Amino acid sequence: MRDCTGWSLKRQVEWFRRQYAQHGELPFSNVLSKELVLETLSSLGGRYYDSLYNPLVTLWIFLTQVMSADRSLAAAVGGFLAWRLSQGLSACSTNTGGYSRARSRLREQLLASLTRHTGCELARQAIPQWLWRGRHVKLFDGSTVSMPDTPANQAAYPQQANQKPGVGFPLARIGVLFSLSVGSVLDLGLRRWAGTFQSELAILRAMWDRFDAGDVLLTDRYLCSHMEIAVLQGLGVDVVARMHAQRKVDFRRGRHIGLEDHLVSWKKPPKPEWMSHEQYATLPDEMVMRELRYRVQADGFRPTTIVLATTLLDAEQYPWDEVADLYGQRWHAEVYQPHCYSSEILYQVAA
Repeated sequence: MRDCTGWSLKRQVEWFRRQYAQHGELPFSNVLSKELVLETLSSLGGRYYDSLYNPLVTLWIFLTQVMSADRSLAAAVGGFLAWRLSQGLSACSTNTGGYSRARSRLREQLLASLTRHTGCELARQAIPQWLWRGRHVKLFDGSTVSMPDTPANQAAYPQQANQKPGVGFPLARIGVLFSLSVGSVLDLGLRRWAGTFQSELAILRAMWDRFDAGDVLLTDRYLCSHMEIAVLQGLGVDVVARMHAQRKVDFRRGRHIGLEDHLVSWKKPPKPEWMSHEQYATLPDEMVMRELRYRVQADGFRPTTIVLATTLLDAEQYPWDEVADLYGQRWHAEVYQPHCYSSEILYQVAA
């Protein structure tokens, strides 16, 4: 596809017209069908008008805009004009005001719901060669984001408590669950930066229904929590996580299944505040975990020793080096570079 950035509007319209004449729908309609978008709009409620820039058309134009080299409003409206001409419809105005207002009316819930749907559908269609040992791996990671310092944002997502008013920005905590095989977002959670039940773990707990039996959760040390792992085990989901810094690890104990690789028993801690007494009673008093340790050596970096905790207990079915390689892939997940980690980094038994 040639880059039409810098072309005159007339040339852009003619180029888009030739492209769209080959298809009967607006861009992305093969991924987001009309029926799906309308069904989602209906479930969200509200009133919509069948205007030139109705929600269906506006959504497709918006997706085309953000994926294009030229993301200007003029290019987006020019593309829509070209599509109308290619379909034998009357020309629309090149004024961007109508589209801009229609785009601002798109509800956040609509975009979030469609993102979850398409992400899950793409992951479901992943071919077997993209899976890890025949299993779907879902990666969870969290971060924080700041936003404009407006009264509304401050009320919903207050700034850090140790900052004086007027010198900080509203902060939100986000948690994203996505597929390691295809890189698509499966779910996203948004909470306040601080407060009760606002942690990354709380966001993860709200996503239990996104897991299927047989999945593997890949995550960092902050989420290496006994209770969350126990709940996931009850759902038939395995976990691979870096060991939490506060948990003591002693490779002299437990049942050794390999060098720097052993099975140990984790005792159930006291009931957390977020868990009901009924759910707590269903969890086992002890949980067998596999702990393994290795050292990462990469050119230009200091060697790093990493300890993993996992529920993948069978060392023959899930060899030590392959579990280490899987954890390494989480560093590339955001940019979707599967299977590149092991080719760049040498895994060694920790000294």
